[in-house]
Amino acid sequence: MSIIKTLFRWQKGRQQSGYEKMLLAGATWPVKFDLYLLRFPEGCEVPPHRDAVQSGKHFRLNIVLKKAKEGGDFICQSPIYCSSRIKFFRPDLCGHSVSKVVSGNRYLLSLGWIRKD
Repeated sequence: MSIIKTLFRWQKGRQQSGYEKMLLAGATWPVKFDLYLLRFPEGCEVPPHRDAVQSGKHFRLNIVLKKAKEGGDFICQSPIYCSSRIKFFRPDLCGHSVSKVVSGNRYLLSLGWIRKD
């Protein structure tokens, strides 16, 4: 799918769990990266998973813009850095998930990149 057709449009997330993503920026050169706005509506949750890459090291920095009133907690086996608003981790190595959003909506800015080996 063309990047122009997906830019600034809400799409369903990969895990088919109810979250939505909006591509804000991306490139394949000189560093492959993507920048998304993610929306987790009430009732959605993301099951534990890893985001495999064909080569290189995958990094992701999530910045929580708006917390859900209840639920919607990020769970990661071994983050590089984790605070209430900042989550920095290796999604290719660390299993991660989001608990069920019980009340309200959760929004975050998600920047991911792949560093070549």
